[in-house]
Amino acid sequence: MSLYRTELRRLGKRRFARWATVLGLLLLGAVLVGVFFTNQKIGPEQQAAAQRQAEQQYQEQVRWAEQERKACEQAKASGQDQQQEGRFPPDCEMISPPPPESIQADWFLPSTFDFRASFEEMIVTFTAILALLGFVVGASFVGAEWSSGGMMNLLLWRPQRLTVLLTKLAALLTGLVAVALAAAVVWTAGFWAVGTLRGTTEKMTAGVWQSFALTGLRGLVLIMVAAAVGFALASLGRHTAMALGGAIGAVVVGQFGLGIVMSMAGARFVEAWLLPTYGLAWMTKKVTLEDWNSCNSSSYYGECKPDTFDLTWQHASILFSVALVVVLGAALVSMRRRDVA
Repeated sequence: MSLYRTELRRLGKRRFARWATVLGLLLLGAVLVGVFFTNQKIGPEQQAAAQRQAEQQYQEQVRWAEQERKACEQAKASGQDQQQEGRFPPDCEMISPPPPESIQADWFLPSTFDFRASFEEMIVTFTAILALLGFVVGASFVGAEWSSGGMMNLLLWRPQRLTVLLTKLAALLTGLVAVALAAAVVWTAGFWAVGTLRGTTEKMTAGVWQSFALTGLRGLVLIMVAAAVGFALASLGRHTAMALGGAIGAVVVGQFGLGIVMSMAGARFVEAWLLPTYGLAWMTKKVTLEDWNSCNSSSYYGECKPDTFDLTWQHASILFSVALVVVLGAALVSMRRRDVA
């Protein structure tokens, strides 16, 4: 009997894996439904309503400017402007409403889903949810084998330790890829429907689709890395709690705690020390960090231009590759050397 097929069946029959997958898919569905109901298609009726709101806002600014100018003139006539120093300009005629074109009707349009502009963010959301799902399922898949004694029984049948562990990992990744690809097709079709019914799908070219496909491919790699890390941590600790506890510790202590400490220490580009920043850089190819504490004024008007630092997908790939090699390598070494009885 093929060990690989056996592990695939074992993965499919695990209740935790099934329910976690259902929960993850329900969460994706909730996001899709939420986006559908919080957006609407823009038509002549919405354009007209937005124009009326812009005009109303402009008229309010006109009335406010007239009231302030009258108050300024009265204060100067009575000598009270000195008691209210800083409220009024030297010349009351300087108080005037903004030009009509400064208040744009587009500001008052309801939210609408632009598939070309917004779908990349939805791919990032999809990846984040499935990466979390992959980490938890991966940790549970091997952690339960250790805690229940199933791993020891399996090694009596197949004593090749590394082959058994890597086959389990291959089965996990195969199942996860199958779920991710099927969900991605539904996810894409769902948001295409949202764009059609509640927004726009214009300007979609072959180049845009290729860009989305590459982003999705990077997302799939990130999902697999998260699952492999969860699998390796649970194998190292021989329990699911090892991976989950390590993840919680990394988030609470290694991320929030480190971020607070680095901020208090006045470190530059604090976000560069946080793991989610690297995940975002991997997905979007580049994240530009800004150090507002530098605030180098280089213009005549003293405009603040902070120092910047570009965190690219290459930086993220190095971090994720090193983490995967270290954790998975440690799990393989532990599997080979430690007593499994």
